[in-house]
Amino acid sequence: MKHRWRSLVISAVVLATAGATPALAERSAACAKAVPGQPPTPAPTTLATVKQAYHCIFDNYYSGPVLDSRTLLVPAFAALTQEMQRRGLDQPDATLPALTGRKTADWAAFGRVYQRISDALPDDKAREAIGRAAIKAMVDKLDDNHARWVDTFLPGAYGLNLSVTAGPGAVDPVAAEPAYATGIDAGSPAEKAGLKPGDEVLAVNGVPLFTNGVLNRGALSWVTDGRIGSTAKLTVRRPATGRTFTAAVTGARYPMSPRDITSRLVDDDVAYVSLPGFAPDLADKVLAAIAGMRAKTQVRGVILDLRGNGGGSPDAVSKLLGSLAHGKILGYLCDVKGRCTPKRTDDSVELLKLPFVALTDRRCASACDSFSSAVKDLKLGTLVGTRTAGMVSGPGEMYKLDNGTLVMLPKYHGIMANKEIVNTIGVAPDHFAPTTAADLSAGRDTALDKAVSLL
Repeated sequence: MKHRWRSLVISAVVLATAGATPALAERSAACAKAVPGQPPTPAPTTLATVKQAYHCIFDNYYSGPVLDSRTLLVPAFAALTQEMQRRGLDQPDATLPALTGRKTADWAAFGRVYQRISDALPDDKAREAIGRAAIKAMVDKLDDNHARWVDTFLPGAYGLNLSVTAGPGAVDPVAAEPAYATGIDAGSPAEKAGLKPGDEVLAVNGVPLFTNGVLNRGALSWVTDGRIGSTAKLTVRRPATGRTFTAAVTGARYPMSPRDITSRLVDDDVAYVSLPGFAPDLADKVLAAIAGMRAKTQVRGVILDLRGNGGGSPDAVSKLLGSLAHGKILGYLCDVKGRCTPKRTDDSVELLKLPFVALTDRRCASACDSFSSAVKDLKLGTLVGTRTAGMVSGPGEMYKLDNGTLVMLPKYHGIMANKEIVNTIGVAPDHFAPTTAADLSAGRDTALDKAVSLL
């Protein structure tokens, strides 16, 4: 009798599986690591795409081995119903099914309701919208600054960098008035509109960027999410002159200059190098530039300018720190169970054996956070400027989904040399020297002046 019941159960499972849609009956194709420089191929966002994103998180995210399926599916369902409500398309039976925390069973229950909702929508545009809303909600729920869903691939179309951002694509949680231009891309629409570093953006399209001291993110998005052909009318004040004017910036493609270092001697005998990102080739250029200046004069110290540095390769961090010390542990990469692997200096690099100062700000993020933390923890030099971004949960990998979008996920989370957490906190400088809008507008650099005085 037991064997007979077992046969009946197996038969029922086979029949149920045979009658189910592929997105429910079997697992979607696993997400694959994205190939750098390979353009994505856009495709519709289907139930299978949402399922692929769901499993991609379990397979590749830091907490995937212990993640509760409800953590992803509840916000995904909330997001898709909210999207339907915005479009006036809510459905009476759009109700989240009972979930148990079992990954496969919960997906099957979710998927059945999702499919029914999707089939009842009037067009593919609405179906695309709920799928994208569900994927974004799952990734956002991880609340991880190195986990994000990338669905657009055009860079900012205006070439205007504002002080209210901290690290790539993130709003600074301590953003305060005024929002001012920390940099203008060469050849960009912002430069052609006459904007300069230090210019304060008071309003966008007539909407103030701050109301009662609170940043208006909707107004900010007109600048940060600008698209080719879109125009933003900026109300601008220039501190150096006190003049207030309007600048119309129209998004356009412009030749992006390759990221490169700049270097020069400051105060005749201080080697200054600005590093825009931690790429291995740029780390080599930093060391070569310092060596070139030392060949010309007796250098008394080195200043590495990391302001605006959005991060990059851990190998570049190891190489540059290897020029300051050998045999040091820089930090640790840990899995969700607390098993940690140390990161070490690259001891193949020749030591500089010179006093060292790094300039930091709120846009020094990710690998820049890690570098700054190691300098401070290991007493390799002095930090001057402001607290770093604190966007350093762990190194992220890009994975492609079948609709042509990408999901970035960190497999490990990082702790620093003294086993402290810098993520969400940042690294405080040894000497506080902020660069203000007035400084930039007038061409002053108080942080650099302070760094020189310390050497």
